Amino acid sequence: MSHVLDNPALASLTGPHARFAERRGRVLRYPVDVSPWLALPDDPGPDDWADLAALAGRGAEVPLAGYCGELPAGWEVTFHVDGVQLVDDGIAAAPDPEAVRLGAADVPEMLDLVERTRPGPFLPRTVELGTYLGIRRDGALIAMAGERLHPPGWTEISAVCTDPAFRGEGLATRLILAVAHGIRERGETPFLHTGAGNTNAIRLYESLGFRLRRTTAFLAARAPEPLTDGRELAAS
Repeated sequence: MSHVLDNPALASLTGPHARFAERRGRVLRYPVDVSPWLALPDDPGPDDWADLAALAGRGAEVPLAGYCGELPAGWEVTFHVDGVQLVDDGIAAAPDPEAVRLGAADVPEMLDLVERTRPGPFLPRTVELGTYLGIRRDGALIAMAGERLHPPGWTEISAVCTDPAFRGEGLATRLILAVAHGIRERGETPFLHTGAGNTNAIRLYESLGFRLRRTTAFLAARAPEPLTDGRELAAS
């Protein structure tokens, strides 16, 4: 039997994050200003790939984070990075007295910090996915971390980043532990994703009490134009 974390976007969009789901057939996605994650069924067939192409638009580049299967004819891989998924295996989660809750009013600063540090996708409405915590110095946001995917019983820690001028102070560690504390307080288990080549981050996460659960992939592919079977893309 598959585990809920084997297809975490699908588990999120059919579970705790169902309110965000945009659907066509069996394909679901987050709104494009919330998250690039989308969800194919575990056994995608020709109709599912056609629905995905229709949802994205002819010739569009489609993020397929976590998808490890074969692409059908006509789809072109445009980006591929090996990744890993790690899960809580004894994190010493704890609140942080300096961490503050971030919200919609903080988004411009959050987007600026993400632009300078490149932790991964963070969009104008990503903050709606869960709790985001930050640390400020002299009023400026210098570090943050928060929650993204939310499969039943689990919550992903994401957008972990620190202003380069303040690295080496352990701010990312403190925020990871604080976000994990909030997740644990809800009776859920933290997990996260990162690139397989990001050895420094993996070493940090493992030192905090995360363990490798599985390898995965972060890829994107371009939808065929027109569909390879000649069908028209009907409006949803």
